[in-house]
Amino acid sequence: MQGVDSQPLALHLRLLRAFDAYASKVAIVEPSCGAELTYAQLREQVMHTGEALVAAGVVAGDRVGLCLPKSIDAVVVAIAAMMVGAVYVPVDAAAPMARAAYILRDCQVRCVVCLEAHRDELALELKDHQPKIIAVAQVGGGQGLQAALCKHPREAFEAVARGPQDLAYILYTSGSTGTPKGVMLSHENACSFIDWATALTEPTPADRFSSHAPLHFDLSVLDLYTCLSAGATLYLVAPRISRAPRLLAKWIADHQISVWYSAPSILSMLAQFGRLDRLQFSALRTVLFAGEVFPIRHLRLLKSLWPHPRFFNLYGPTETNVCTAYEIPKAIAPERQAAFPIGMACSHVQVRVVAGDPPTPVASGCEGELQVLGPAVTCGYWNLPGRTQQAFTADGWYRTGDIVFADPDGQLVFVGRRDRMVKRRGYRVELGEIEAALYRHSELKDVAVVALVTLETGARIVAFLVCSGDEPPSVIELRVFCSKVIPAYMIPDAFEYVSALPMTSTDKVDYQALIRTVSTDG
Repeated sequence: MQGVDSQPLALHLRLLRAFDAYASKVAIVEPSCGAELTYAQLREQVMHTGEALVAAGVVAGDRVGLCLPKSIDAVVVAIAAMMVGAVYVPVDAAAPMARAAYILRDCQVRCVVCLEAHRDELALELKDHQPKIIAVAQVGGGQGLQAALCKHPREAFEAVARGPQDLAYILYTSGSTGTPKGVMLSHENACSFIDWATALTEPTPADRFSSHAPLHFDLSVLDLYTCLSAGATLYLVAPRISRAPRLLAKWIADHQISVWYSAPSILSMLAQFGRLDRLQFSALRTVLFAGEVFPIRHLRLLKSLWPHPRFFNLYGPTETNVCTAYEIPKAIAPERQAAFPIGMACSHVQVRVVAGDPPTPVASGCEGELQVLGPAVTCGYWNLPGRTQQAFTADGWYRTGDIVFADPDGQLVFVGRRDRMVKRRGYRVELGEIEAALYRHSELKDVAVVALVTLETGARIVAFLVCSGDEPPSVIELRVFCSKVIPAYMIPDAFEYVSALPMTSTDKVDYQALIRTVSTDG
C-alpha cells in the first residue's frame, strides 16, 4: 500500500493529483492560437476524451494512435489514453501517412485520433486492420478535438489503475533494418525518469516550461510530465516557429520561459541567428539539451549570450530516456575544442563501460560500450522478441551501442556510435571525430560526415558542409586544414557544400538522407 505522501507509479494518477491540487492555475498554453487551459479545464477535456475512447471500445492495455500536430488537442489525447488504461502511440503527423500507418498497424491500435485531412489516406492504409478513427478538423486549444468528440458516443469511466510494469506509451524510432521499431515504456520507466528530472530541475508552480519536442520524440516526456506533475505551466512551441531562430528567440523571451529543453541543433541555431543579444531572458534559469553532440563553438557562443542559466548536457537513448547528465561549467575556456562529457549515471539508473563477450568492465580511460540497468530502462521492442533479446545482456543490462570512456574525474566521455564507426585502411574511424575536427574551421557553420561502405571500395567518407561565408573554402584548403587536425586516414574522400543539412522530425541530422545522396550520386 502506498503511503499518503508517496508518488503513485502510474503516470496518469500523478497527473490527477496535479489536476486537483492546482485546479485554478494555468496548466498549458498554446500561444499560436491564443488558447490556455487551467488544470481543471485540462482535466475536463481529458475525461471527455477518455469517455469517447471507452465508447470506441478501448480497454486497458489497448494502444491508441495519436497522429496530430503538436497542440493542446494532442496532449489531451495522450493523457486520456493513459486515463483509460491504454497505451498512447504518437506518430509524426507531418511524415508520409504510409509510415504512420506502418506504425499503427504494427502495434495494432484500437483507435486512432488524426486530422480530418489524413482520415481517408489512413483508413485506406489501415483497411486490413480497421481501428476506430476519430478525425479532428483542426487542432488548437483542444476545441477541435472536443468538437470532433461531439460526433461520437461517450461512456463514463473511472481512471484505470495500472501497475508499474504496464505500458504507458510506445515511441517508435528508426530501425537498423529500415523499418521503425517500437520502444515500449512502462509507467515505472516514465515515473522513475520524472522523479529524477524533478530533482534536477526543481520545478515550482511559478515555472514556465517550453515544449519544443514533438510527442513522438522522447524529449517530450520531460517537458510534459515534469511540468504538469509540479503544477507549472507548459508552453507549446508551434511547428511553424520551432526552427525559425528569430521567431523562436522572441517567443522564449516574450513568454518568459524558465526551463528550456531541446536538441542541440535548435540551440546552435538560436545562438547563431536568433539575435539573442537584442532580447531579454531574465526568467530563463535552466537550459537542457540532449540527442546529439553540441559543437563546442556554438555552445560557447550560446553561453556568452545566455550567461545566467544553468546548462545541462543530458544523454540517453529512447530505451532509457536520460541515463547520464553533466552540468556545463559557467565559463568555457576559449582554447577548449573537445565536446563536454555526458557525465555520470543519474540517480535512478546504473551504468557500466564494458568490452568483449561476456561483457567485462574496462579500466578507467579505456573505451567500451555503455550499458544501462535500472527502472528507467525499457522492457524491449514491440513485437520484436529477437531484437529485444539482442538488446540486453544475459544479466539484464541494456546495450546502448554507444562507445564511451571515463576521464580522470570519472565523467563519461562520448566517443561515438558503434554504427557510426568504420574501418578504413585498417584503422577504426569514428565519423563524429571528423565532424568535430571540421567544426574547428572558422568558415564552416554546420558539418555532417557519412560513410558508404562496399566490398569493392571499402569505406568512402563524404563530408557535407554548410559554409558561413559567401566564398566556401576550396577542397585543397580543406584537405590542408584536415591534415593539421586529424590523421591522414581520416580525411574525407569528398567534400560537398549544401545550403542546409537535412534534419529529422526530432531535430537531429538526417544521416540516412545524406547516405542516400551519396548512393545516388556515387
